Amino acid sequence: MGDKVTLTIIKADVGSIAGHHIVHPDQLAAATKILAEAKQKGLIIDFYVTNVGDDLQLIMTHTKGTDDPSIHGLAWDAFHAAAKVARELKLYAAGQDLLSEAFSGNVRGLGPGVAELEMEERASEPIVTFHADKTEPGAFNLPIFRIFADPFNTAGLVIDPKMHDGFVFEVYDVFEGRSVLMKSPEEMYDVLALIGTTGRYVIRRVYRKSDNLLAAVVSVERLNLIAGKYVGKDDPVAIVRTQHGLPAVGEVLEAFAFPHLVAGWMRGSHYGPLMPVPLRYAKVTRFDGPPRVIALGWNINKGRLIGPVDLFDDVAYDETRRQAQLIAEYMRRHGPFMPHRLGPEEMEYTTLPDVLQKLKDRFVKAEDAYKVIKKHSETL
Repeated sequence: MGDKVTLTIIKADVGSIAGHHIVHPDQLAAATKILAEAKQKGLIIDFYVTNVGDDLQLIMTHTKGTDDPSIHGLAWDAFHAAAKVARELKLYAAGQDLLSEAFSGNVRGLGPGVAELEMEERASEPIVTFHADKTEPGAFNLPIFRIFADPFNTAGLVIDPKMHDGFVFEVYDVFEGRSVLMKSPEEMYDVLALIGTTGRYVIRRVYRKSDNLLAAVVSVERLNLIAGKYVGKDDPVAIVRTQHGLPAVGEVLEAFAFPHLVAGWMRGSHYGPLMPVPLRYAKVTRFDGPPRVIALGWNINKGRLIGPVDLFDDVAYDETRRQAQLIAEYMRRHGPFMPHRLGPEEMEYTTLPDVLQKLKDRFVKAEDAYKVIKKHSETL
């Protein structure tokens, strides 16, 4: 383990100011204090605390490997400290993503989202981390596919000998808890047949085919499936390694220049554009959205986090943001109608079962509807 470094991102919504909008500075300070003490004790090598919207993001490096109880316990303590602040300040949805009071050795299944990547550091280890709010893990399916399988996005798939053989996608079925490994380009159409159903099939990991190097990891936690009810959107995170036989940083970011429609937004029940934003715009107020994603650039040096660079803080994404604004305006004009509103099988909040139960005795055969209205008119 000593020669390997693990990059861990664990995020959770533990309360925010004025609705589901933004984390309070005192919450960031509380989490930072917990992680700083852990760094001083040598449990972690380095850390960075930030937020996107109402999600508190803990970025840590260490030598413990993935799913380590001490690292996950550290994150749990940090979230509880931030949730305590939220309760003291009477912030909205304090402790929302903490689905249990007791830590059981791993935060998976307890509410927070997790992405962890264990690596042997290369001579230079540039990494991009993505942090999204008001959407679900499947929101990363399209950009991750484009990064690692679409030569019109990633020129390196054609011209870089180390990438030319392609990549292997681990596609995870969030309903069944099972994964399948699929090769690209050989099985590209089969991959697309699955990952186009973003609410169920999620790209979880990506490996370079030539040597099985782990190139990307996405969090796959679905809160409503864990809790059995809607407690907030999943707000996924992702880690993507870049350069040196992997997609260049520019190729990785290019996949987000198209603000594609994702599920989430208000009450987790609407489609809206995924808007790439800098940290200063990482707050969600327009109908609790539209869904946002930030990109942080790092170099890992013996576990130290060099950075971050706020990668979407660039005028080159102004047109993407403008397009996202137009798409948001267009989708909002549909109000409660699909396709802005999700289908009933995907909605996190829905009164449809209650409405159907209330009306069950009032449904009649279509040919009898006229008789009902005629009888009603005769009683007026």
